[in-house]
Amino acid sequence: MSNPVTILIADDEDKMRRLVGDFLKREGYAVVEAADGGQAVELVDRLGADLSLVLLDVMMPVQDGWSVLRHIKSRHPALPVIMLTARTEEADEIFGLELGADDYVGKPFSPIVLTARVKSLLRKAAEVGSTQPKAYGPLVIDDVARVVTLEGKRLDLSPKEYELLVYLAANQNIAVSRDQILNSVWGYDYFGDLRTVDTHIKKVRAKLGDFGRVIHTVRSYGYRFEID
Repeated sequence: MSNPVTILIADDEDKMRRLVGDFLKREGYAVVEAADGGQAVELVDRLGADLSLVLLDVMMPVQDGWSVLRHIKSRHPALPVIMLTARTEEADEIFGLELGADDYVGKPFSPIVLTARVKSLLRKAAEVGSTQPKAYGPLVIDDVARVVTLEGKRLDLSPKEYELLVYLAANQNIAVSRDQILNSVWGYDYFGDLRTVDTHIKKVRAKLGDFGRVIHTVRSYGYRFEID
């Protein structure tokens, strides 16, 4: 059974969160809520790839929607965001889209229409999902271009180092054995030994610098890619 699509509603109005949340739940979506910008940032970073879309109010306490949007797009660029705001000036809409918002809905709005916009954006995200670069904090993997960047800087990885990093990241938070890594990255017909894995792990960690700490050693077993 697949996990439900999870949507974050970030709005300081309780009634608004409940109203929109009820409509989304009827469509089978899972909903999490944030009452201010600080909570929104915390939930986005904690849930990461488990989030499918964010509904983000512009005027919120602690952090406004613009600063939350900047944070989302810097850490999770593939995560779709719909801005919700009572400010309907064209300049505000353009500003939000330039910051990376995927859609913009002015208040008051029809929950039915908003739900339709959510469905449309999720469909578009699914269509490009297989080719969209994947972000793991400041690390971004573009599997189409076979390019890895860390904090915007391209890493010089050998083909096997790249494939190893992609495999570990794809199994984020899962301990994978050296045998699993060897078979998945080098193939079942490879005649080398397990030290090959350890050697390449060491090289990848070195190229990641301080961020190399995300590759944890699981004693007497293998490795786990985990972002703190």
